[in-house]
Amino acid sequence: MSSTSDLNQRIAARVHALRSAQGLSLDALATRCGVSRSMISLIERGESSPTAVVLERLATGLGVMLASLFDEAPAASASPVARRAEQPEWTDPQSGYVRRNLSPPGFASPIQLVEVRFPPGARVAYETTARQSPTHQQVWVIDGAMDVQLGSETHRLAAGDCLAMQLDQPIIFSNPHRQAARYLVAITAEASAIPTARRAP
Repeated sequence: MSSTSDLNQRIAARVHALRSAQGLSLDALATRCGVSRSMISLIERGESSPTAVVLERLATGLGVMLASLFDEAPAASASPVARRAEQPEWTDPQSGYVRRNLSPPGFASPIQLVEVRFPPGARVAYETTARQSPTHQQVWVIDGAMDVQLGSETHRLAAGDCLAMQLDQPIIFSNPHRQAARYLVAITAEASAIPTARRAP
Protein backbone atom coordinates (compact mmCIF):
# COMPACT_ATOMS: atom_id res chain seq x y z
CA MET A 1 0.00 0.00 0.00
CA SER A 2 1.36 3.40 -0.95
CA SER A 3 1.99 5.86 1.87
CA THR A 4 0.73 9.45 1.85
CA SER A 5 4.28 10.63 1.14
CA ASP A 6 4.60 8.21 -1.79
CA LEU A 7 1.27 9.38 -3.22
CA ASN A 8 2.24 13.05 -2.88
CA GLN A 9 5.40 12.26 -4.86
CA ARG A 10 3.37 10.41 -7.48
CA ILE A 11 0.95 13.34 -7.75
CA ALA A 12 3.92 15.70 -8.02
CA ALA A 13 5.44 13.70 -10.88
CA ARG A 14 2.12 13.35 -12.72
CA VAL A 15 1.20 17.03 -12.54
CA HIS A 16 4.66 18.06 -13.72
CA ALA A 17 4.70 15.47 -16.53
CA LEU A 18 1.22 16.37 -17.76
CA ARG A 19 1.98 20.09 -17.67
CA SER A 20 5.28 19.61 -19.51
CA ALA A 21 3.68 17.33 -22.13
CA GLN A 22 1.22 20.11 -22.97
CA GLY A 23 3.90 22.80 -23.03
CA LEU A 24 2.25 24.76 -20.23
CA SER A 25 4.18 27.10 -17.98
CA LEU A 26 3.29 27.33 -14.29
CA ASP A 27 1.61 30.67 -14.98
CA ALA A 28 -0.39 29.26 -17.89
CA LEU A 29 -1.68 26.32 -15.87
CA ALA A 30 -2.46 28.61 -12.93
CA THR A 31 -4.57 30.81 -15.20
CA ARG A 32 -6.32 27.83 -16.74
CA CYS A 33 -7.27 26.05 -13.49
CA GLY A 34 -7.56 28.83 -10.90
CA VAL A 35 -4.83 27.44 -8.64
CA SER A 36 -2.01 29.81 -7.72
CA ARG A 37 1.38 29.44 -9.37
CA SER A 38 3.05 29.04 -5.97
CA MET A 39 0.65 26.23 -4.98
CA ILE A 40 1.25 24.35 -8.24
CA SER A 41 5.00 24.71 -7.71
CA LEU A 42 4.72 23.29 -4.18
CA ILE A 43 2.60 20.38 -5.43
CA GLU A 44 5.08 19.57 -8.22
CA ARG A 45 7.92 19.52 -5.69
CA GLY A 46 5.94 17.20 -3.41
CA GLU A 47 6.00 19.81 -0.65
CA SER A 48 2.24 20.23 -0.31
CA SER A 49 -0.66 17.90 0.54
CA PRO A 50 -3.32 19.34 -1.79
CA THR A 51 -7.01 18.93 -1.07
CA ALA A 52 -9.40 17.07 -3.37
CA VAL A 53 -10.86 20.40 -4.53
CA VAL A 54 -7.42 21.70 -5.57
CA LEU A 55 -6.61 18.44 -7.36
CA GLU A 56 -9.94 18.56 -9.21
CA ARG A 57 -9.10 22.07 -10.45
CA LEU A 58 -5.69 20.89 -11.62
CA ALA A 59 -7.17 17.85 -13.36
CA THR A 60 -9.70 20.04 -15.16
CA GLY A 61 -6.98 22.46 -16.25
CA LEU A 62 -4.84 19.59 -17.52
CA GLY A 63 -7.76 17.93 -19.32
CA VAL A 64 -7.63 14.67 -17.36
CA MET A 65 -9.76 12.90 -14.78
CA LEU A 66 -8.96 13.41 -11.10
CA ALA A 67 -8.12 9.72 -10.67
CA SER A 68 -5.40 10.14 -13.32
CA LEU A 69 -3.35 12.31 -10.96
CA PHE A 70 -2.89 9.29 -8.65
CA ASP A 71 -1.96 6.98 -11.51
CA GLU A 72 1.31 6.17 -13.19
CA ALA A 73 2.00 7.37 -16.74
CA PRO A 74 0.50 4.95 -19.30
CA ALA A 75 2.97 2.25 -20.32
CA ALA A 76 2.75 -0.47 -22.97
CA SER A 77 4.02 -3.05 -20.47
CA ALA A 78 1.52 -2.17 -17.72
CA SER A 79 -0.38 -5.10 -16.23
CA PRO A 80 -4.16 -5.27 -16.79
CA VAL A 81 -4.56 -6.53 -13.20
CA ALA A 82 -4.41 -4.35 -10.09
CA ARG A 83 -3.89 -6.44 -6.98
CA ARG A 84 -5.42 -5.17 -3.74
CA ALA A 85 -1.99 -4.33 -2.31
CA GLU A 86 -1.18 -2.20 -5.41
CA GLN A 87 -4.27 0.00 -5.17
CA PRO A 88 -3.20 3.36 -3.69
CA GLU A 89 -5.30 4.99 -0.98
CA TRP A 90 -5.33 8.73 -0.43
CA THR A 91 -6.99 10.78 2.33
CA ASP A 92 -8.29 14.26 1.56
CA PRO A 93 -6.69 16.48 4.24
CA GLN A 94 -9.73 18.75 4.28
CA SER A 95 -12.76 16.42 4.45
CA GLY A 96 -11.09 13.20 5.62
CA TYR A 97 -12.60 11.13 2.84
CA VAL A 98 -10.49 8.19 1.67
CA ARG A 99 -10.28 7.28 -2.01
CA ARG A 100 -8.76 4.09 -3.40
CA ASN A 101 -7.86 3.79 -7.08
CA LEU A 102 -9.06 0.36 -8.19
CA SER A 103 -7.96 0.46 -11.83
CA PRO A 104 -4.61 -1.06 -12.91
CA PRO A 105 -1.88 1.61 -12.64
CA GLY A 106 -0.38 2.73 -15.94
CA PHE A 107 -2.80 0.64 -18.02
CA ALA A 108 -4.23 2.80 -20.81
CA SER A 109 -8.04 2.75 -20.56
CA PRO A 110 -10.83 5.35 -20.90
CA ILE A 111 -12.49 3.86 -17.78
CA GLN A 112 -11.33 4.37 -14.20
CA LEU A 113 -12.81 2.91 -11.02
CA VAL A 114 -12.46 4.48 -7.58
CA GLU A 115 -13.78 3.40 -4.17
CA VAL A 116 -14.50 6.13 -1.60
CA ARG A 117 -15.11 5.99 2.16
CA PHE A 118 -16.96 9.16 3.12
CA PRO A 119 -16.96 10.07 6.85
CA PRO A 120 -20.06 11.31 8.70
CA GLY A 121 -20.46 15.07 8.30
CA ALA A 122 -18.02 15.25 5.37
CA ARG A 123 -18.62 17.67 2.51
CA VAL A 124 -16.65 18.22 -0.71
CA ALA A 125 -17.63 20.87 -3.27
CA TYR A 126 -16.12 20.59 -6.75
CA GLU A 127 -16.30 23.64 -9.01
CA THR A 128 -16.54 21.39 -12.05
CA THR A 129 -16.88 23.02 -15.47
CA ALA A 130 -17.27 21.67 -18.99
CA ARG A 131 -14.32 19.58 -20.19
CA GLN A 132 -12.64 19.56 -23.59
CA SER A 133 -14.43 16.25 -24.25
CA PRO A 134 -17.48 14.89 -22.40
CA THR A 135 -16.55 13.15 -19.14
CA HIS A 136 -19.13 10.93 -17.50
CA GLN A 137 -19.28 9.59 -13.97
CA GLN A 138 -21.55 7.16 -12.14
CA VAL A 139 -21.73 6.85 -8.35
CA TRP A 140 -22.99 3.59 -6.83
CA VAL A 141 -23.54 3.62 -3.05
CA ILE A 142 -22.38 0.39 -1.41
CA ASP A 143 -22.99 1.22 2.28
CA GLY A 144 -24.63 4.10 4.13
CA ALA A 145 -26.28 7.10 2.49
CA MET A 146 -25.23 10.44 1.06
CA ASP A 147 -26.37 13.49 -0.88
CA VAL A 148 -25.06 14.59 -4.26
CA GLN A 149 -25.96 18.07 -5.49
CA LEU A 150 -25.63 18.68 -9.23
CA GLY A 151 -26.03 22.36 -9.90
CA SER A 152 -29.30 23.22 -8.14
CA GLU A 153 -30.63 19.64 -7.99
CA THR A 154 -29.95 17.39 -4.97
CA HIS A 155 -30.08 13.59 -5.12
CA ARG A 156 -30.42 11.63 -1.87
CA LEU A 157 -28.74 8.27 -2.36
CA ALA A 158 -29.05 5.15 -0.19
CA ALA A 159 -27.23 1.83 -0.37
CA GLY A 160 -27.76 0.27 -3.80
CA ASP A 161 -28.66 3.55 -5.53
CA CYS A 162 -26.67 4.61 -8.59
CA LEU A 163 -26.43 8.17 -9.98
CA ALA A 164 -25.18 8.97 -13.49
CA MET A 165 -23.85 12.44 -14.27
CA GLN A 166 -21.77 14.43 -16.72
CA LEU A 167 -18.93 16.47 -15.25
CA ASP A 168 -19.93 19.86 -16.60
CA GLN A 169 -21.36 21.69 -13.59
CA PRO A 170 -20.61 22.22 -9.87
CA ILE A 171 -20.99 19.05 -7.77
CA ILE A 172 -21.27 18.82 -3.98
CA PHE A 173 -20.88 15.50 -2.15
CA SER A 174 -22.10 15.50 1.45
CA ASN A 175 -22.82 12.97 4.18
CA PRO A 176 -25.25 14.46 6.73
CA HIS A 177 -25.66 11.12 8.49
CA ARG A 178 -23.98 9.54 11.54
CA GLN A 179 -22.72 6.55 9.55
CA ALA A 180 -19.87 6.62 7.06
CA ALA A 181 -20.82 6.04 3.43
CA ARG A 182 -18.92 3.87 1.00
CA TYR A 183 -19.39 4.18 -2.73
CA LEU A 184 -17.93 3.22 -6.08
CA VAL A 185 -17.18 5.79 -8.77
CA ALA A 186 -16.87 4.84 -12.45
CA ILE A 187 -15.45 7.56 -14.68
CA THR A 188 -15.05 7.53 -18.43
CA ALA A 189 -13.90 9.93 -21.11
CA GLU A 190 -12.85 9.62 -24.72
CA ALA A 191 -9.31 8.27 -24.83
CA SER A 192 -8.23 11.16 -27.05
CA ALA A 193 -9.18 13.58 -24.26
CA ILE A 194 -6.62 12.08 -21.88
CA PRO A 195 -3.13 13.42 -22.71
CA THR A 196 -0.31 10.90 -22.44
CA ALA A 197 2.53 12.18 -20.33
CA ARG A 198 6.14 11.47 -21.26
CA ARG A 199 8.12 9.56 -18.66
CA ALA A 200 10.67 11.66 -16.88
CA PRO A 201 14.28 10.78 -17.77
